[in-house]
Amino acid sequence: MADNKEKEHSVETRLKALYKLQTFLSEIDKIHTLRGELPYEVKDLEDEIERYTSRIKKFTEEIEEAKAFINQQQGVIADRRGKIAKYEQQLDNVRNNREFAFLEKEKEYETLEIELSEKKIREQNELVERKTREIEEAREQIVDHEHNLAEKKAELESIVNETQAREEEIMTQAKELEKVIDDYTLKAFYRIRQNARNGLGIVTVQRSACGGCFNRIPPQRQLEIKMHKRIVVCEYCGRIMIDGLLAGIEEPEAAPAPAKRKTTRKKAASKTEE
Repeated sequence: MADNKEKEHSVETRLKALYKLQTFLSEIDKIHTLRGELPYEVKDLEDEIERYTSRIKKFTEEIEEAKAFINQQQGVIADRRGKIAKYEQQLDNVRNNREFAFLEKEKEYETLEIELSEKKIREQNELVERKTREIEEAREQIVDHEHNLAEKKAELESIVNETQAREEEIMTQAKELEKVIDDYTLKAFYRIRQNARNGLGIVTVQRSACGGCFNRIPPQRQLEIKMHKRIVVCEYCGRIMIDGLLAGIEEPEAAPAPAKRKTTRKKAASKTEE
């Protein structure tokens, strides 16, 4: 298939098509640049909203667990206070010092356990308050992000609507041009373009230098480029090179005007006599 294309279209024709294809693709690059970072910003905002939503869910679960723990500790405190009340009743009927000391020790133990439970309850209440504040902050962040997201999406949609038709039109024209270029050259062009920072796979010769990397081109190679007998690439950056005249961005040099003949005095004098 590549051989058929090479026989069907000359190098000159393929170079022209390749340069025109580059102009189309560069225009698409400009459209994507116009959209800028908006697609990435939209994705980042969506990820942030999802992150805050997950955080709220996690904090809510922690609050529920803390409240359940508080209820459990309150039940423990109620049980221990019941025991203390029971010990106090028994103290009224103690029969000896040993029994009195035992009951006092049990009361002290239960009191210490109540204090420990109350401390745990305070810690959990602080956790609940802290997580509640963090949930409110996360909700505020979500509201802000959703507002920004709506603006970014609207802006992106507007740009896409303005440029999508033109982009599709350019892509259709680009596909037609690809049919003129042989497969090997086309694949090489797209590979060069992908690796180039400015997306240029073919460049013109500018002031005897490569229009991509601006390294000087030897005269012999410049002559080869102008002859259009084969596809020439820059030995420094690997870009395909085309002369400006073939690319249609330079005017052919005008032929020098013929020099005016000087009329001698003798001839001028003879004409006067006549």
